[in-house]
Amino acid sequence: MSVDSVKTDSDAHMEKVTPNTPAVDLEAIGEREGYILDTTLAQNQDLKTTADGKTILIPQPSNSPNDPLNWSPFRKHLILIIISCTAFLPDYGSATGAVTLVPQGKEWNMDPNVVNHSQVGNVFMLGAAGPIIVALSAYFGRFPILFWWALLALATAVWCAAAQSFESFMAARILNGFFSTVAQGGGLMFIKDMFFFHEHARKINIWSGFIILSPYMGPLLASFIVNTQIWQWAFGLYAIETGLCLAAITLFVDETYYDRKTVQPELVPNGPRWQRMLGIQQVRSGYIQNSFSEAVMRPVTIILKPVVFVTAFAYLLMFAWVVGINTTLSIFLAPVYGFDAKAIGFFYFTPVVAAILGEVAGHWLHDFIAKTYTTRHGGRFEPEARFYAVWFSMPFLVSGLVLMGFALEREYHYMLAALGWGLYVFGIMVVTVAINSYVLDSYPEASGEVAAWVNFGRTCGGFIVSYFMVEWAEKEGTIKQMGTMCGVVGVAFFIILGLQFFGKRLRAWSGPADFKTG
Repeated sequence: MSVDSVKTDSDAHMEKVTPNTPAVDLEAIGEREGYILDTTLAQNQDLKTTADGKTILIPQPSNSPNDPLNWSPFRKHLILIIISCTAFLPDYGSATGAVTLVPQGKEWNMDPNVVNHSQVGNVFMLGAAGPIIVALSAYFGRFPILFWWALLALATAVWCAAAQSFESFMAARILNGFFSTVAQGGGLMFIKDMFFFHEHARKINIWSGFIILSPYMGPLLASFIVNTQIWQWAFGLYAIETGLCLAAITLFVDETYYDRKTVQPELVPNGPRWQRMLGIQQVRSGYIQNSFSEAVMRPVTIILKPVVFVTAFAYLLMFAWVVGINTTLSIFLAPVYGFDAKAIGFFYFTPVVAAILGEVAGHWLHDFIAKTYTTRHGGRFEPEARFYAVWFSMPFLVSGLVLMGFALEREYHYMLAALGWGLYVFGIMVVTVAINSYVLDSYPEASGEVAAWVNFGRTCGGFIVSYFMVEWAEKEGTIKQMGTMCGVVGVAFFIILGLQFFGKRLRAWSGPADFKTG
């Protein structure tokens, strides 16, 4: 679209909106034709830019101080860290259960593999709850769903620690998985609400970093706890962490949804904050325009978009092995290297460091890709450019799996096994940010829905492979096993490659989401 056509659309739109409403929907243009970031492309437009005047702000903020885009950097980043810490909890708690299986089996006179059924149920709920969370958020608001889900996550976390029987523990674990995933399945909504397009990759990098780090921190800490304490303390620590996140949500988070499509009065001046936290104000004011049926259909509508479905499936193929390796690696470390629980705990420092390094590298990598692409394409950025980060990560994914497979089967030094694991986790960290950034750029009005389905693909893959990882390795050996994993990751890469070339056409063919609210 030319600058003149942008101006025409702006003039036509100005007649229908209040002065607080942005005159031109740059996100809608970006979805169709590429995001216009370079101010030299719109010199005659009255568009707001960054302080240096070089980058156009997408979306255009209103003039209201209540617009989350206009909040202070401190307030935005405080909420981002709280959301990220809350997103850290579900995988942390899930992986904690992998370490407590043996002491629980002894206490309840059960086979640890049977006790593991509680973990499988928990993992499944981490993904299945996402579409439900974002659908309810589209009706009741982001803040109340975050608060109530975090409150119930705390209650079920305490239940996990206090359970006296396997049946009680299993029920608590399944319910905890459903409620604890609120900031994983819906976290992208808060990032989209508070930050501009050119900031998204770095903020997603922070949020994703907590998520990727969490399944390794759980076993790391739990291994040290069960080595000296009863297993209940592993979940006691998890409950304390959940309580701290709930307290932070209660004290510092606010409703981040801001209506940019209608002339509705603003939500914030209409009542006290506690009413927004409980959802009372959103319901009373009718500020969020979706009917209940429309809110429920939003996740269904977005998964029927080809690029969302295909991207989530490709991510499933790449990420599934993270969960599979994480939940079964300790079974191989003990016989191959003679590791006890404490040594296994130390071994988990490897993926923790790798995830942190991936987060640090991604802080510059994704912006570098965006700036380079924009410079070479006349100031415009296409969502498909995000996938260049996947190209960067592929050598780490493949070499990491191959090295780990050979190290475990041929009993190389444990540092080589650790290096292989670290390479793979580093690559997955980079891939995760690229995937989430792509689907958000493709459908910015469906930030919650796309994140929920990507999260579903991630957890669904882990849920499936957990059933056969150990038996598979024992039957074929880790070299063949992880070689096959490399093949699956390669298939996922070619799917991503296809989206790079045909994604824009698929998006144009399927059309925008056309939701009432962003």
